[in-house]
Amino acid sequence: MSEVELSAGMLEYTDSGGDGPVLVFLHGVAMDASVWEPVIADLRRDHRCVAPTLPLGAHRRPMRRDADLSLRGFGRLVAEFLERLGLDEVILVQNDHGAALALAGDNPRRVSALVVSSCEAFENYPPGLPGKNLRLAAMVPGGLFVAMQAMRLPAVRGSPLGFGWLAKRPLPDELVNHWLRPLQTAPGVRHDLARYARNARRSQMLEVCGRLRSFGRPVLGCSAPTTVGGWRLSCQTRGSPRSLTATR
Repeated sequence: MSEVELSAGMLEYTDSGGDGPVLVFLHGVAMDASVWEPVIADLRRDHRCVAPTLPLGAHRRPMRRDADLSLRGFGRLVAEFLERLGLDEVILVQNDHGAALALAGDNPRRVSALVVSSCEAFENYPPGLPGKNLRLAAMVPGGLFVAMQAMRLPAVRGSPLGFGWLAKRPLPDELVNHWLRPLQTAPGVRHDLARYARNARRSQMLEVCGRLRSFGRPVLGCSAPTTVGGWRLSCQTRGSPRSLTATR
């Protein structure tokens, strides 16, 4: 695991190295870069695969108190990360969270193509029952601590309030324990996630998605059948699908 110092704090990341096209993998809330390990294992022979662990709850080092942990702040954090590593024109791959959408809208020159897998978008923010429950827990003093301790119970972590709706198959306990340990044991990490979750507003996501109208690079949207599907990132809202951008 490598480290890089950013204005927000220290970020850990993995980097397969190599001279192939650069793929940058971004994870979701209460996860870290390890969620991409099986994918990276298949792609690292022909690509340089870079995967940072963002301050979304599974990170081990708390960010600075003045770090911008808003949705667009995460986009700027990833842009700074790419700049520090000297990476331009990367293929950005995102699951669950919206950092890649924020980056592509604000810094399109850094992204040659965008791949989004079951990402939050449009009015779905905070996303679904887990996201709304997380924001509610963060609004109550001590709520996030209680919620994370409850996630020690298999019945809770496998429920719709935990990881139950986020994976097709049950996740290995060892992996989930690894993701949740910082939130369960480190007050600074909980503080980071609470700051992000408390300030999550639907208007922020709508602004981010609006900025993507000018993103003219290739986009591939991969989603579960229960959300959106096909070869574009779209959202069914009040009976009218709205495409962010067509896949080339």
